[in-house]
Amino acid sequence: MKRKKIIPYNPKLKEYARKLRNNSTFTEIMVWNYLKGKQIRGYDFDRQKPIDNYIVDFYCKDLFLAIEIDGESHYGNTIRDIKKDKRLNELGVTVLRFDDMEVIYQLAEVIRKIEKWIDEHTNG
Repeated sequence: MKRKKIIPYNPKLKEYARKLRNNSTFTEIMVWNYLKGKQIRGYDFDRQKPIDNYIVDFYCKDLFLAIEIDGESHYGNTIRDIKKDKRLNELGVTVLRFDDMEVIYQLAEVIRKIEKWIDEHTNG
């Protein structure tokens, strides 16, 4: 049986991740309502998951897929997001990013893009 690759995380981020989970943004909640309970293609996603020295909005360990919802805290921080994505990619994690406005006005399309990525990267 093939062993699952374990992604490292900074344990100091666990408490902060918990706070983020308890204070989700409106757009994070909109997306979570579709990701929770294995609703998308039967895959389990976690919210505010520490990976390495970062926290991603949503993460599926079976797919090595992170989903980020970029709100106001990301505006003007493109370099930080690029650095984060690069490090996650080095760890084998794919990052899908969606802007707040995209989630608010085109939620069905956001969900379709996630499903399409899953379909293209799995046997399902």
